[in-house]
Amino acid sequence: MKRRELEKRLRIAGCLLKREGASHSLWINPKTGIIEAIPRHSEIKEPLAKKILKSLDAG
Repeated sequence: MKRRELEKRLRIAGCLLKREGASHSLWINPKTGIIEAIPRHSEIKEPLAKKILKSLDAG
């Protein structure tokens, strides 16, 4: 999955970008307070993308 597509799905679900790191971006779901690190690659492997979406209650 493209990183931009993943970020778009997170925004639609109400998640916010907490901060940018050197190799990861931290996203937070304000409803649950869960924070998840997303690698800064243009392409993110499908199992990892699904894990991130599930962890942040975004799909």
